Amino acid sequence: MSVWMAMLIGAAIGIVLTTLILSGSRNGRIKAEYEQYIAELELEHQQALAHAQKRSVNTSRAVLKGKMAEQMAPIMPQFQYLPSDAKFLGDPIDYMVFDGYTDYRDGDGRAEDIEVVLIDIKSGGARLTKGQQAIAQAVAEGRVRFETIRIDFEEL
Repeated sequence: MSVWMAMLIGAAIGIVLTTLILSGSRNGRIKAEYEQYIAELELEHQQALAHAQKRSVNTSRAVLKGKMAEQMAPIMPQFQYLPSDAKFLGDPIDYMVFDGYTDYRDGDGRAEDIEVVLIDIKSGGARLTKGQQAIAQAVAEGRVRFETIRIDFEEL
């Protein structure tokens, strides 16, 4: 083998080894950057998950407190009606109160003193839903009536 051929083969081997070494270190650096990026994403994900869980628990607590307030309302000082006059509906409004009915039924009141009141119980920053607002508007505009429906069991 000639000297030139040996030098050419040595140069080729050197180029290949240099390329492999440089490629490996570049790939290692890129791999390290992506591993760091993935670790940051995992940390963000864990933090977002913990925040979502905390928010979910707080929302659940608020809903439970609201449900308890709805059920306990007739015995609270803010409730200005006799509990016996209040009938719990739950949805779309919480109570229908027949104010004065208990007194009338017991002979202590007059029929003209009975007033029908629709009540929704709210706690915290809760607001009326669109449906509840529509019901309040219907009442305010006088779109309320009383009906009697008779069921004939002979036809069934």
